Amino acid sequence: MNINDLYIRTIEDLKQAVEELGFLPYFSNSIPGFSIEEHVDPAVWFGDGPGTWEWKGPVINDLNCAYGKFFENKAVYISKGWFADFANYRRDGYDFDARYEDGLASFKDKSLYELVDGNGPVLSKRLKALGGYRKGGNKGFDTIMTRLQRLGYVIISDFVYMVDKNGNEYGWGVAEYSTPELFLGEEFTEHVYEREPEESYERILQHLRGILPRTEERAIRKLLK
Repeated sequence: MNINDLYIRTIEDLKQAVEELGFLPYFSNSIPGFSIEEHVDPAVWFGDGPGTWEWKGPVINDLNCAYGKFFENKAVYISKGWFADFANYRRDGYDFDARYEDGLASFKDKSLYELVDGNGPVLSKRLKALGGYRKGGNKGFDTIMTRLQRLGYVIISDFVYMVDKNGNEYGWGVAEYSTPELFLGEEFTEHVYEREPEESYERILQHLRGILPRTEERAIRKLLK
């Protein structure tokens, strides 16, 4: 499958797309046409019934895939078959402790990462409480969390909906965070550092060239930065 063949009407369409494409941004981005938003039936984007917004958690968990702000600080699905290479490239071969010891991560990043690692899967509300991210307290939760996702150290493992007294879900799903090590398990940990980061990058680049046949390579490289 390449992106030009994509049209999403059902949750099964979305699952198939994530599995076959390997990388699938949720929103439009710097590569025209490379998103769910641009290839979805309007009835399941903002329709009357369940759609892509409600399918996020089930897709993540049914496919055991990664979801997070990976490209241009925007949400992307990455299949379990590709996420180890992606994380290896973005981490530049570092686990988080080594990154911190080499001065490549701040103490604030380390503190929030360790909260996720020690409590995950954990809802964003709980993380903010544990880390003192409140009025008059610590700041920068969203910025740090976005950076940890972009570098491949944290992913969104589910979206949890609040339930009213009648047992009905309401509102927007609340993000639940985890590390790939916790959520994806051995399938991730045994492979994440098996290649040089440069090799992982080249594998991803060649794959994206295949699923984006009308896109110039420089645009793909820009997206991967």
